[in-house]
Amino acid sequence: MRIAIYGKTISENYISFIQELFQKLEVHQIETIVCLSFYDFLKEKIQLSPQKTFTNHHEIKDVDYLFSIGGDGTLLETVQLVRDQNIPILGINTGRLGYLSSITTNEIDQAVASIMNQNFELDNRTLLSVETISSDFFGSTNYALNEVTIQKKDTSSMITIHVYLNGEFLNSYWADGIIVATPTGSTAYSLSCNGPIVLPDSGNIIITPIAPHNLNVRPLVISDDTSIQLKIEGRTDNFLAAIDSRSVTMPISTEITIKKSTHKVSLIRLKEYNLLNTLRNKLMWGLDKRN
Repeated sequence: MRIAIYGKTISENYISFIQELFQKLEVHQIETIVCLSFYDFLKEKIQLSPQKTFTNHHEIKDVDYLFSIGGDGTLLETVQLVRDQNIPILGINTGRLGYLSSITTNEIDQAVASIMNQNFELDNRTLLSVETISSDFFGSTNYALNEVTIQKKDTSSMITIHVYLNGEFLNSYWADGIIVATPTGSTAYSLSCNGPIVLPDSGNIIITPIAPHNLNVRPLVISDDTSIQLKIEGRTDNFLAAIDSRSVTMPISTEITIKKSTHKVSLIRLKEYNLLNTLRNKLMWGLDKRN
């Protein structure tokens, strides 16, 4: 078995747990390959035997699993490493909320044992792909696990976003921007803009305006078989487009097409994990004393 490990800097509070993780993998004679920048960070913090390292997606194409150590933002970055190679991802949470990175540091023993015994399930999560006619802004990593966001840039004025579904006009949004989210991303940026929570296997896409000028404009849930076209107008020459945590500046004339990607990403879920429990705990539902 061969496991790739990706991470960035982590808090001192979690260093001992990461030491434990590497020790467990070594005891089970699991071959590991570590992201070079993360390895450079770790070798100053823990006792670490020499490790093979990687710097790009080509160097992990033959691994069985990828461990993401950090928060949800770190796991989103691993999606760009895995691409369409169908490598299952396990998220170990050393961040804050941790919707995607669902394994706590106290569950490392259980997680390694589950991997060894193949005692887990895979959540196949939908990705969104982004295409533009004028230029290839995101290259070969033009897909998002959480959301695609269009926002105003360099001005306090709103932008106008004309939205078409399968070529049919939907609405013109006068707003600070718009979020097109997957069900996975429904608990991310879209949620903070009053978007709905959508379960991962629902087969939907969520369109959520950011601070719309018309208060009767509400978030919209559509089928994920829909192709979404965006045309932007504004008082400046550019707008900001973001795919998950990556953003680029685009000319205001750029037209964007968003649709479901041809491939998905697989997240490892321990059999004891329950999404509804996670929602209750992370969002602190039920804390009202009447419950």
